[in-house]
Amino acid sequence: MIKFGAWAIPGLCEWKFAIEGMRNPMNSWDKSDSKTKGKHGYIELGENDLGLATRLTVAGSEHRKFLRMLNGYVRITAPLYYFKELDTYKIGTVCNSCSTMHKITAKEFVLDDFSYDHLSDVSIECLKTTIRQLNILRNLYLNSNDNVIKKQYWYEIIQLLPSSYMQTRNYMFSFETLLNIYMQRKGHKLDEWREFCKEVKTIPWLKELIEELEEE
Repeated sequence: MIKFGAWAIPGLCEWKFAIEGMRNPMNSWDKSDSKTKGKHGYIELGENDLGLATRLTVAGSEHRKFLRMLNGYVRITAPLYYFKELDTYKIGTVCNSCSTMHKITAKEFVLDDFSYDHLSDVSIECLKTTIRQLNILRNLYLNSNDNVIKKQYWYEIIQLLPSSYMQTRNYMFSFETLLNIYMQRKGHKLDEWREFCKEVKTIPWLKELIEELEEE
């Protein structure tokens, strides 16, 4: 289970800057044919620019530096087991997450705090048992005035918390990293990865670039 906020993508200045830089090695700025579209400055890729971007991308990471000049931003709510894998991508990413250390006891635990879409009825009952115990520990934590005992209850919550617990994080990805994720994870057995790759393919420029690459 995974949820996405709306993507924030580069503005007009960033698009123009990346395209200009992409054409620097051959001084081919006059061949740029991308157009500004819409009042918010969305860039509609021209055939020449898309062709050059595709060739540079296929040539390898040392040639597609322009992708590292563009960033996409998105708010993701997903289970901890997914973020454990997403944390593989450390280059070209920045993340701010909701804190389990500071806010794990801020509200009562409920079933919808967890990803359970693939659990059987028997396993859901097991999860509900865990949730009941988490809430017992939470109440003990909140009602204790002894800091040593509170820390013990807090540790029990953290160590008992299932990896299916849903957390929210705000992520920044470079387009280079998003492209790598798409190519590496689009057929992954985790539903969350396949859903992420579908999201990547909605981003202007990356959508067109990925389609071109998949036709290669």
